[in-house]
Amino acid sequence: MSWQSYVDDHLMCDVEGNQLTSAAILGQDGSVWAQSTKFPQLKPAEVTGIMKDFEEPGTLAPTGLFLGGEKYMVIQGEPEAVIRGKKGPGGVTIKKTKQALVFGIYDEPMTGGQCNLVVERLGDYLMESDL
Repeated sequence: MSWQSYVDDHLMCDVEGNQLTSAAILGQDGSVWAQSTKFPQLKPAEVTGIMKDFEEPGTLAPTGLFLGGEKYMVIQGEPEAVIRGKKGPGGVTIKKTKQALVFGIYDEPMTGGQCNLVVERLGDYLMESDL
């Protein structure tokens, strides 16, 4: 299966009639493995900040999480595993695997819980596959 089909079929899937706004799978170095058409172009410093927060949880909280210049408030996460952010009625979930970062960006009517489910389920599958 191609990386693009993981994004198209597993991240951009229908969840109770709702869908992510955009999604992507990136290497931990920031290289894009696959992404949806509306996924923002991340700056190298943004990827560096995300990786640093995985290593030292809480580093993004004071400044916010930036994706393509858009600021998200960091709301919760799991050290070394998940970062969750909120922006207005939407937000983002980022799941770290052994080699990649799985991103899901959502807006109403999708909920944060639905986004978490979609992103973390694929991330867990990739972890089990040693990816």
